[in-house]
Amino acid sequence: MPSAAYVNTLLFGVYPYICLTVLLVGSLIRYDREPYTWKSDSSQMLRTGQLRLGSNLFHVGVLVVIVGHFAGFLAPHWAVDPFLTPTTHQLLAMVVGGIAGLIAIIGLSILMVRRLADPRIRLNSRKWDIVVVLMLWLQLALGLLTVPLSAFHMDGALFETLTTYVKGVVTFNGAAAAVMASVPLTYKLHIFLGFTIFLISPFTRMIHIWSGAGALAYLFRPYQIVRAPQSRAKEPVRS
Repeated sequence: MPSAAYVNTLLFGVYPYICLTVLLVGSLIRYDREPYTWKSDSSQMLRTGQLRLGSNLFHVGVLVVIVGHFAGFLAPHWAVDPFLTPTTHQLLAMVVGGIAGLIAIIGLSILMVRRLADPRIRLNSRKWDIVVVLMLWLQLALGLLTVPLSAFHMDGALFETLTTYVKGVVTFNGAAAAVMASVPLTYKLHIFLGFTIFLISPFTRMIHIWSGAGALAYLFRPYQIVRAPQSRAKEPVRS
């Protein structure tokens, strides 16, 4: 039977790189071989009202969550320490992340009910569409569960441990997985499921997240010159 240290290294030291490699390589292969499948398969034509409300709430909330995760866990200490203590940094992450996560899960719940309860939308949904929605909902729920758990560790030590782990993964630090041994189970599930979502993204509708990131290029592209077509002279009507 494998030891706890071996399992911890496998799940948090090896598995993340497998997921990230599949995400990058799989996305490139899909873009090259199946470019017309690179979409989110919108069901807007079947029911617009719920889609607009749920999609807006979900995307606004989840974008704040994603940006907050990157800023909170990957920002260098020299850029954060002069302004925030570890405790203040953790409190800020709890408040902003909690509010954004709540908005996102409300929006996703609307989308999930819409997809599962409407027979037409359910019929036009792939199995992976439903799996992805359920995984995202569970991931947001786990993230929200970490907020009250963090309230019992307001000294900032747990937050620093998670920051050390995330930075260790990004910088290919082989010892990063060791710090996860003492982390509560909810955080471990949240991190493991997050990497699993990366793993399946190239094979599901989640592939369109790259398009969302690529849309930022529109902010920096030059203006397009649009010329109106010249009006054509009316031909004489023959009687």
